[in-house]
Amino acid sequence: MWRNLLGGREKMGTEGAGAREPDGRPTAEQIERLFVGPPPRYTRIQVAEISGVPQRVTERIWRALGFPTLPDDEVAFTDADVAILTRVRAMMDGGLLDERTIIRMTRALGQTTARLAQWQAEIIIGAMLEPDRPPSDADLAKVMTLARELLPDFERVLIHVWRAQLAAAGTRLLAITDMGEEAVPPTRLTLAVGFADLVSFTRVARELDESGLAELVEGFESRAADVVAAYGGRLVKTLGDEVLFTAAEPGRAAEIALELGDAIRADGPDVRVGLAYGPVLPMMGDVFGTTVNLAARLTAIARPGSVVVDEAMAGAVEGTGGIEVRRIRRRPARGLGVVQPYVLRRV
Repeated sequence: MWRNLLGGREKMGTEGAGAREPDGRPTAEQIERLFVGPPPRYTRIQVAEISGVPQRVTERIWRALGFPTLPDDEVAFTDADVAILTRVRAMMDGGLLDERTIIRMTRALGQTTARLAQWQAEIIIGAMLEPDRPPSDADLAKVMTLARELLPDFERVLIHVWRAQLAAAGTRLLAITDMGEEAVPPTRLTLAVGFADLVSFTRVARELDESGLAELVEGFESRAADVVAAYGGRLVKTLGDEVLFTAAEPGRAAEIALELGDAIRADGPDVRVGLAYGPVLPMMGDVFGTTVNLAARLTAIARPGSVVVDEAMAGAVEGTGGIEVRRIRRRPARGLGVVQPYVLRRV
């Protein structure tokens, strides 16, 4: 099973995606064979023995990937799993990565690919199946056929995009360190952090059916992602009616916030944005710290259709062409005391 997750698909062309499955309703075994390849041969104890990785570590890796612990005598692992664990052992023996780092990397991989796989499966199924009727055996067979045809190309695209995202992450880190007068440790960055929140989402959601609600959320997230990317920011995560983004430069964050309001308001409910500028702690692809909490509190303060920023953000963008900063009355912010907010507007 780790073949898909960790990239060891050496035999996919002949034994995995290239193999033809019987027509009709697919079985669980056929789905497993399509995506993973040859059937399993080993128990988890055997995998640990053959690869030379301690069983305790293999169990931690398996759980970090998001899979349940299997009984000792269950045959569930393939030659590809052994090959991947052998690589893990080589990294540990060579001192390239220690056990803690490997588990953290594995958890990042497992959580990200689990969401990616579920999301992609839902897209394909939604595009091929009628939403208002149960799928027939022929429908499921068509989905399997399409998956078999697309899998090799999807895999190549995935690797390419992953490498491009690694390059983008490295470039962002370099830009952040270049902006400071002193070297900035990668565990503590100075960023502009923004929350964009759909106004009256609960009320609007009650008025929509399931498909309408899904369309609203997907539209909001996709438009927000487009705007953030267009101005060189990073969409950290989406929370249904809310998105969290960051930008290295305060001016770009301000443009993102103002553009988000225009883009989302054009097709749906109003949006309000809170922005704060300061130190953050990056962890597990997310960002943490007082700056993040302050941005969230400013979002709660903001009126529909407005962008509210903290004092540091206001000072960083004041005087920027096309942007107006206006001080408003001080407000209490839960857990942070009384804060001085500013409203950001286009001139």
